[in-house]
Amino acid sequence: MVTGSPVEVRNSPITLPMTRRLAFSNVSDLLRHDEALIAALTEYNAHGRRDSVPLKNFHWGYTVSVDIGNPTRTYELIVDSASAITWVGGHTQYVSSTGTNIGVPVGGTYQYGSFQGTLFEDSMTFGTDELSIDRMRFGVASTSQGFAFDGVLGIGPRGLTHGTLPTVVDYLVQQYAIRRPIVGIFFKPIGVGAALIGDGEISFGGANRQRYTGTIRYTDITDIPPSSQYWGINQRITYGDTPILDYTAGIVNCGYTFLYIASDAFERYQAATGGTMNAANGLLQISHIQYLRLHNLYFHIGQVTYIFVPNAQIWPRSLNHKLDGGGDDDIFLVVKGLEFATGSGLDFINGYVFLQRFYVVFSGSMRPRIGFARTLYSRDESN
Repeated sequence: MVTGSPVEVRNSPITLPMTRRLAFSNVSDLLRHDEALIAALTEYNAHGRRDSVPLKNFHWGYTVSVDIGNPTRTYELIVDSASAITWVGGHTQYVSSTGTNIGVPVGGTYQYGSFQGTLFEDSMTFGTDELSIDRMRFGVASTSQGFAFDGVLGIGPRGLTHGTLPTVVDYLVQQYAIRRPIVGIFFKPIGVGAALIGDGEISFGGANRQRYTGTIRYTDITDIPPSSQYWGINQRITYGDTPILDYTAGIVNCGYTFLYIASDAFERYQAATGGTMNAANGLLQISHIQYLRLHNLYFHIGQVTYIFVPNAQIWPRSLNHKLDGGGDDDIFLVVKGLEFATGSGLDFINGYVFLQRFYVVFSGSMRPRIGFARTLYSRDESN
C-alpha cells in the first residue's frame, strides 16, 4: 500500500488586476501596431516561423505585475494571447540569487519588438502567494528591441512553444495552484467610470463569476490554419439583416486594438453604414444622423449570437484628441479591413474593442475551446 499527503487543488479561480497602458501619440500608432501583428500572423519564413516588423517603444497593452526570484523583484509583463513563452529583462534587469541558468538559447519576435536571451529557472509569484510557481523556466533577455515594458506573459496555446517549454498555465496546473488550464479575460470599456484608464482582470483556473452575466458558451478552436495555431474560432457576422462575413475562421486576441474583417466583408460593412474613409486617421467616419441609424453587428459563434451594439462600433469620443483629422465630437468606426479577401484562413480578428464588450475564456484542455459571455458592459453607451 502506498500512502502520502493529499494535495489540495484550488477550485475557485485566482484573479489579478491588469493595467491598461495608453501612452500612444495618435491612432496611427495603433494602426501600425495592428498591421505589424497581422503580418506576424500571416507571413512565415523558410523555417516556418513568423516574422514581423518590430515597433520601437510602443506603449500599448495590458500588463500584470509578476514577482520573481530572491531578492524579489517585480516585473511588468505584457499579457499576450498570441504567444506562449514568458520572459523578462526587456526593461528591468533580471537579478536573483536563486535563479539557475539552463544554458538554452531562447528568443522571439513580436509585433512590438524582439528579444534574444537564455532560459532560466526560478520562482515566480503572481500578486498572491496562492498563485506561485516553483522552478519555472522562462526567458531572460540579453538583448531586446522595442519594449517599453519588462517582457511578456504568454497565455497563448501551448502548441506555440512547439512542445519545447511548458506555458505559465501548464506550470500552474502541474504544481496544483489551479485545477484547470483556463484563463478568463475581462476588460472594462475606456469610457466607463471617472478614470480615463479603465480596468482589466485576468483569472487563472476558471472564470470570475462576478464579471459576466448569464452563461459562458463555448466553441471549439477552428481547424483552419493559420487561425488554428492561435486562439482561433469560426464565426459569421451580419449587420442587421445584411450578411457581412460568411462562416469562416479568424482569431480572438487582446493584443489588437480594432475589429478586423476580410477586405470584401469590410466593403460590405462600409456600404451598409455609409461611412467614408478619413484619410488622416485611416478610420471610417459617419455623421451623427448616420450614427442614429447604425444597426447592430451580430456575431454568430457556435449556436449563440452576440450583439455588438452601435456604441460598441465607434471609437471612444473621450479619446478623439488622439485622432488626426477629427474634432472632439466627430464619430469614427472601429471596424477595419484586412488586406486580403475571405478565404485566407485569417478572415477576422476580434480585438480589444470586441473583448471589452464580452467576457472571454481561453480553455487549454484536451479539447481547446474559447468561451464567451455577456457582461454589464455589453450594451454600454460610454463611447
